[in-house]
Amino acid sequence: MYLYLNGSYVRKEEAQISPFDYGFLYGLGVFETFRLYDGHPFLLDDHLDRLNRALEDLKIRKLITKQEIIACLAKLMQMNGWADASIRLNISAGIGKPGLQTIEYTDPTVFIYGGELQPAPSTMNSKEGTILTIRRNTPEGNERWKSHHFLNNILAKQELGGDPLTEGIFLTDDGHVAEGITSNIFWVKAGTVYTPSIDTGILNGITRQYVLSLCEKLQIPFCIGEFPKEALMDADECFVTNSVQEIVGLSRIGEHQFAGTKGKLTTTLFSQYVESRHKLWTRRI
Repeated sequence: MYLYLNGSYVRKEEAQISPFDYGFLYGLGVFETFRLYDGHPFLLDDHLDRLNRALEDLKIRKLITKQEIIACLAKLMQMNGWADASIRLNISAGIGKPGLQTIEYTDPTVFIYGGELQPAPSTMNSKEGTILTIRRNTPEGNERWKSHHFLNNILAKQELGGDPLTEGIFLTDDGHVAEGITSNIFWVKAGTVYTPSIDTGILNGITRQYVLSLCEKLQIPFCIGEFPKEALMDADECFVTNSVQEIVGLSRIGEHQFAGTKGKLTTTLFSQYVESRHKLWTRRI
């Protein structure tokens, strides 16, 4: 596999990053993961908007433009033979002196790699959920970015185990529903879609935002807030979202069963998502 690293296209075996990169020393970096559908990056504008806001917040002086990413992706697709793929765009603060600094980081490390995927399915996938005992940590700053600080997620994954068909669900310290280990969570009760507020400290996922925009478009009632676990467990339908797995129906959490892939609103939203990806949008509606 070929990847992009600081202006060069190299085989993965040849890629080298300095041990003095602040992304390695202190986890100072952010990333975005998105999906290519037949060579087109879905919701790329939204991913880049979030990435660039995070870079500004971390004082990493790099503006990632759509034009440069499109050019990099075209080259990587040609070299790797990709059409459908998962892409990770990773920016770290770059090389510097050991020790916590108050400087602006002007020479970041830019790293893009991916993995080929099968064409996206036209039918929804399903998982089960489990409530984690480890609690969701609070963001390191005012907003949770998609940063290198993944220890909370790793510990949660270790608690959950390796079953790919189960998603662990975080609660906050005060018992509110937060998010999945690698997903945002939604549920449906009496025709209304519910999802936790970013005030709970969750990642404001791009697919999360897109699903909410679909609800607005379809005039589906939705409610964003802070909800106890009991509200989730009392739901009729439940699903999780991320940019690679899209919308995934949950059939159960513990002993509580949901409609899963047969849920009316879950199915409606998934169908709209499938239609949207075929339109190859780079920005949410």
